Amino acid sequence: MDLCFRVRQKSQAVLSVWLALTLGGALRAADGPPQYTGPGSCSSTSCHGGVQARNETTVLQNEYSTWVVQDKHTRSFVALSNDVGRRMGRILKLEPEKSSRCTVCHALDITPAQRASTFDRNDGVGCENCHGPSSPWLGDHTTRGWNYEKSVAAGLYDTRDLIRRSEKCLSCHLGDGQKYVDHEMIAAGHPDLYFEQASFEAVMPRHWKETKDKDPWIDVRTMATGQAVQLRENMRRIQRDTGRFWPEYAELDCFACHHSLTAPKDSWRQERGYTGRRAGNPPWNPSRYAVFQLVLNEVDRAGAQQMDTEVKRVMELVSDITADKAQIARAAGAAADVADGLAKRLVSAQIDKAMAIRLMKSIAADSDRIAWQGERTAEQAAMAIDSLYIANGSPGNESQIRPAINGLFQLLQNPSAYQPDAFVRQMKNVETLLP
Repeated sequence: MDLCFRVRQKSQAVLSVWLALTLGGALRAADGPPQYTGPGSCSSTSCHGGVQARNETTVLQNEYSTWVVQDKHTRSFVALSNDVGRRMGRILKLEPEKSSRCTVCHALDITPAQRASTFDRNDGVGCENCHGPSSPWLGDHTTRGWNYEKSVAAGLYDTRDLIRRSEKCLSCHLGDGQKYVDHEMIAAGHPDLYFEQASFEAVMPRHWKETKDKDPWIDVRTMATGQAVQLRENMRRIQRDTGRFWPEYAELDCFACHHSLTAPKDSWRQERGYTGRRAGNPPWNPSRYAVFQLVLNEVDRAGAQQMDTEVKRVMELVSDITADKAQIARAAGAAADVADGLAKRLVSAQIDKAMAIRLMKSIAADSDRIAWQGERTAEQAAMAIDSLYIANGSPGNESQIRPAINGLFQLLQNPSAYQPDAFVRQMKNVETLLP
């Protein structure tokens, strides 16, 4: 284990216990807003700072250790001062480490009144970014007889709720009313945002126990619900953008414009044509719907038809540079409402092994439609296939199917070099290996 981590953990252990048992209660009782105490308040080996996961307790008790050693979120604030971050600052005429435009996602952008004496913004994206300010429940949640529900009632953010979990992740990985990555930021060097709930959870890596004893297919439910919430939030973002600045090119398919030029005879985009839009108009990015469409066909056929009608209307309007902004906002709002209702249904939908396998096969079988919609859509399909395969317990053919799935991701490494026909061939290869 990293020496710096061990030293840090040891020095914080006594402090975190004292915070949990004493300061937490004092902060809760004090006047003013709830306070953020920082990840160190969770780092005791008797709390969440253990080295090995424990199965005899309701939590793993090594959550802090997993976060500080393996989770990329710990490096989110530091990223603002690397070469790309500094260059973005010059272009955008701001200081990334101080501007709330950056720190709102790369750190905890909170007021001085919300900061406990132990809070350190350099910790990046830590425990309280997702779980909320800990002062109202920090002390009490270590006491005998306390449970998760009591913590939620006291202010803990309920990440066990799949919709709320996806909302929390997407608040940065897609954006909300206060957080956004627009075309200006992308042009300055910020990566284009993409997301798939189950895949992103798997590579964090997870530092929590899923309730597989209660729901063996929680991973599939997470993927399906995440797809619904992602589309809903995308529609809400379009709705907001029409009132802020339109057209907002971050809502469109980046690689429709940003790709290597080829001779016309070699252009798969021109070969595909421009169905549903005028040639030259940049299209809406369909990646946040392509897989969700297939999920709905498995779970809710009536809902799938309604969702398809609403999304097609948004797609037509967003891909028309002459469309009325108010009309776009109304269409996006209607689509968001439908997606919201479907997300709530998916949380309790009946899911079993047969459905999970059918969904994998339906994604693989639809590779032609998916691949020709572009690199981002193909990426969503690859992540969904991977998540479903893992959720199925990697059933059979591991030595063959794992390299085949990995091959999908290899075709997506360079967006300008993306070739739909190659992706289709690889996905057909995956399809033949599925159980």
